[in-house]
Amino acid sequence: MTETNHVGFRVERAGPLALLQDAGRFGVRRLGVTQGGPADLHGWAWANRLAGNPWGAAALEVTFGGLTLKAQRDLTIAVAGADLGVTLDNKPLPLWQPVKVGEGQTLCFGSPMNGLRAYLAVAGGFSAEPVLGSVSCVSREELGGFDGHGSKLAEGDRLTVSDKAGQSIKPTQAPDIDRIDYRTPATLALLPGAQVSDFTGASLYAAFNQAWQVDDRADRMGVRLTGPRLECRLGAMISEGIGLGAVQVPPDGQPIALLNDRQTIGGYPRLGALTPLSAARLAQCLPGQEVRLSAISSEHALMSHRRFRHCFAT
Repeated sequence: MTETNHVGFRVERAGPLALLQDAGRFGVRRLGVTQGGPADLHGWAWANRLAGNPWGAAALEVTFGGLTLKAQRDLTIAVAGADLGVTLDNKPLPLWQPVKVGEGQTLCFGSPMNGLRAYLAVAGGFSAEPVLGSVSCVSREELGGFDGHGSKLAEGDRLTVSDKAGQSIKPTQAPDIDRIDYRTPATLALLPGAQVSDFTGASLYAAFNQAWQVDDRADRMGVRLTGPRLECRLGAMISEGIGLGAVQVPPDGQPIALLNDRQTIGGYPRLGALTPLSAARLAQCLPGQEVRLSAISSEHALMSHRRFRHCFAT
């Protein structure tokens, strides 16, 4: 049977930043192309799971809110991640569970109440033409999204959804333990990196024993942390490949945790890399929020990630 696509929503108000994201664009960093994908992997995965979609389905990442959509057909949706004060026909929309939306109903995302990024998934998944194997929207590189050119949503856009069936068995809601309160201080697991031994002892002690604040210089490329000044004995470095969650320390001694839309190479020394779930947690932090770094072994990090992925195995 041939899969067909239909218009699911019309954009009535675009808001500051709403982007289409599937699991990401992989195998292309050698071309200088970054991965994209959901900044909060946890919230994105749960939205898709609750909508009955398999891993990798495209969902809408809504940052800061301000988005208004009108349903063009009957749909089943799920919203997970941040609480952006979402309403359906002016009534609060339940989060972290599937919801039926009728043709003509209006879905509105307000402003951040708990977290920064919400994920809207629709049963069957949003549909768009893949670019380099993914529909993930990376605006800086003008790749992906509904138009294939990395454009954020604009008023009047029509969002297409697939008619392929979702999973026959899906949970009625996410467990309480997975509904994160993003307002609480976050502890971010970090895998120590190749240059960690080049930082002074006092800097390493401060890095893992003092609190950091999320700076207002933060986007999908990276998040700057402010706190104690870290000193590294290394001089100039040859640029290296940069993975998700890499924590670079530039000459000012204030670390930068790199996220999904990061550059592909960098030449600053690194403390290490946040685990994918810790990078996801950081992506939900508002400026001024407190975070702490906690060193983790590769064995424990892998075990934790496998447990997470097992929840979404089909």
